[in-house]
Amino acid sequence: MTDPLQTLIAGRWRDASGPEYSTHYPADGSAVARLNAATVSDVDEAVQAAEHARQQPAWAQLKRHERASILHRIASGIRERAEALAQLQRLDNGKPINETRALVASAAHTFQFFAAACETWEDTLTPARGDYLTMSVHEPLGVVGAITPWNSPIASEAQKLAPALAAGCAVVIKPAEITPRMAIELAKIAQQAGVPDGIISVLPGKGSVVGEALVKHPLIKRIAFTGGTSVGMGIARLAVDKLMPTSLELGGKSPTIVCADADLDHAVAGVLFGIFSSSGESCIAGSRAFVHVSVFDEFKRRVVAGAQALRVGDPASERTQMGPLVNMGHRATVERYVQLGLDEGARVLCGGQRPQGPMYDAGSYYLPTIVEGLPNSARMCQEEIFGPVLALLPWSDEADLIAQCNDNVYGLACGIWSRDYKAAWRLGQALQTGTVWINTYKQFSVSTPFGGVKFSGTGREKGRLGILEYTNQKSFYWGLNEQPLPWAD
Repeated sequence: MTDPLQTLIAGRWRDASGPEYSTHYPADGSAVARLNAATVSDVDEAVQAAEHARQQPAWAQLKRHERASILHRIASGIRERAEALAQLQRLDNGKPINETRALVASAAHTFQFFAAACETWEDTLTPARGDYLTMSVHEPLGVVGAITPWNSPIASEAQKLAPALAAGCAVVIKPAEITPRMAIELAKIAQQAGVPDGIISVLPGKGSVVGEALVKHPLIKRIAFTGGTSVGMGIARLAVDKLMPTSLELGGKSPTIVCADADLDHAVAGVLFGIFSSSGESCIAGSRAFVHVSVFDEFKRRVVAGAQALRVGDPASERTQMGPLVNMGHRATVERYVQLGLDEGARVLCGGQRPQGPMYDAGSYYLPTIVEGLPNSARMCQEEIFGPVLALLPWSDEADLIAQCNDNVYGLACGIWSRDYKAAWRLGQALQTGTVWINTYKQFSVSTPFGGVKFSGTGREKGRLGILEYTNQKSFYWGLNEQPLPWAD
């Protein structure tokens, strides 16, 4: 059954103005929703309405604790619908149900956190350096655009929507074309929680149409984007013409380091989780594993056995660890990278093909794949595959290890497995990356900022100060002098 979807544009639930299209369930290719794509005129209508709505007393004059109450109600609304939302996201992008449940819970936590941050957010009385009182305050930027990816929609949308609303902004969300449903459901929950009409709009459709129009619109004061590096760089170029701030969470080719003294039970489990959870469709996937030569053979044996034991199958099953890739086109891209690796001299240790059997035939499944025999300079080790493919690379010299890890255009995350906390600290400081995991991997906290360096992006999301990303700072000086300023005497 294909669900017809309308979207929220400028305070009204309606069809967008563009052509109708369908979204599909990656596990069997069936159509699960049909909706209309947004157009440039829809973008303008949504942004104009947002600019008007944000200036109305119903939003502009809310005190911070009142905005916080709305965010708390959104968190409650997500929790009340948690299972239904998790099932809908499973249909959107094919992630296993246990993973989509965790993403829904993460979204609720994000709204709860920024509600608390909003209510306790203080302006600053700065130290005076003259006959005056000085203050630093922050005001909402205005209307902001949130452009989100297909791999974890509800969590990504919450990470942008929650701090923007806490700051007092209006938000136009442009979800990924193939996974629009979570943004639409969040808009429903936000409306029911008391967000005034016009403050949130959701515009599904192509990035080249909707996203570009949103970035270029003169009333959009900030873009928060999560997605591919090439698209992010295009957004940055457009933003320069407006002197508009952006946060860009882009691609990654994250290294994981297994030291000679690592606890291999933890290291094997962590590396498997870091690359194969989410079917490798994750910007922080640990896709390069640098393993010390003294434990390389043992680690290889155990990680290959672990990968071969992973349960690949129906996303609706509680037992499934890896579901399908998001669609057939993306699977073809992953397959091309594996073939490229073979052409470069890689040896496939496991996977490297589609799973066999009737249950897999209609879906975009691909087996967890591990290769060895490539240098770090190989394209397969340099470029983001965004799939379940791990390259094993031996190391022996720490200086050379650091150089190889940093020899990449990306710098989003890394993992270090060692019992030596001093060595782990030393490596973590030396690696060019935004996040360092030590003896764990792919763990997140909304209270801790997240972002990358180099071509992995700019700006940070999450953290208590994440609200300030959606504000302009303003300084106040209150004159306390008893006599007129002497210059005019």
